[in-house]
Amino acid sequence: MTNVDDRTAEASESLAAAHDCLLLDLDGTVFRGHSPTPGAVAALAAAGARKVFVTNNASRSAGEVADHLVGIGFAAEPGDVLTSAQSAARALSRQLPPDSRVLVVGTDSLAAEIALVGLRPVRSHSDEPVAVVQGHSPHTCWADLAEATLAIRDGELWVATNADVTLPTERGLLPGNGSMVAALRAATGVEPQVVGKPAPTMLRDALARGMSHAPLVVGDRLDTDIAAANAAGLPSMLVLSGVSTPADLILAPEGRRPTYLAEDLRGLHEPLSRMRVGPQPGWNATVADGAVTVTSLGGGDALSALRVVADSVWRDGASIVMAGDRRSREALKRWGFG
Repeated sequence: MTNVDDRTAEASESLAAAHDCLLLDLDGTVFRGHSPTPGAVAALAAAGARKVFVTNNASRSAGEVADHLVGIGFAAEPGDVLTSAQSAARALSRQLPPDSRVLVVGTDSLAAEIALVGLRPVRSHSDEPVAVVQGHSPHTCWADLAEATLAIRDGELWVATNADVTLPTERGLLPGNGSMVAALRAATGVEPQVVGKPAPTMLRDALARGMSHAPLVVGDRLDTDIAAANAAGLPSMLVLSGVSTPADLILAPEGRRPTYLAEDLRGLHEPLSRMRVGPQPGWNATVADGAVTVTSLGGGDALSALRVVADSVWRDGASIVMAGDRRSREALKRWGFG
């Protein structure tokens, strides 16, 4: 039987303390380009949980990613990083005989991962590949896509590291691997196997690296990070420091809804009960005629108001968000509503 003291302790426990492994997205979650997201360095340093950086970006090796993290203030080693290139290579090795030729559309780091699993990376259709692997590279050009098109149209296996159509950078959103995947899809009429998020493959690969009893997925994209967590049956925290917006959150279909919501990684050290998307002390939501109206009952935390609104929209299917008083109006305006 759970007593009052146990419930009080659970309510006050932070997310970081409640989970023994953090499966962290990188772009938009931990950093944007060469800049950490607000409070990220201190927040991760203070978290005692094991940290695995799980990135859909296949352009760099795990060692290069770790070096980048260390260079901007984080503690990381290559073994703390899992890239979609590594998961794609593992997926191919399970489906192909050793030394099979794989046409690489992507960086030399992706080619190196293919070699590490006992396959032979090539760059031309004339090398007679039996598969194509495609990952992000800022140098992918028409000639690369042409070689891949020939192989795919010949019926060879096609694996994409990820399908993110955009990539968050300091300059804004730029074309991601999914944009190049779309070009090959249009040229071939074929759908690739995608190993990156939102598929659960990478999260399972990450958890296979060590024992974990209470992992938490943390990311900035509902369509990849949060969807992958749900597909893997894991709790998740959405941070608003990257791609997905408050409006995206409100409209999220069932498979893309996070367990917790934070503005950035500093939310890891907030009480678990406060971070959960759902009813919050100090705020009330009512739904009538397709509209949810949020009212302050003394609450001043704008993010808690958003958690209440999201919960009400998801449960009752409201399509209009309204403020019931001045405080709620200010809170909703903070997140782009009203």
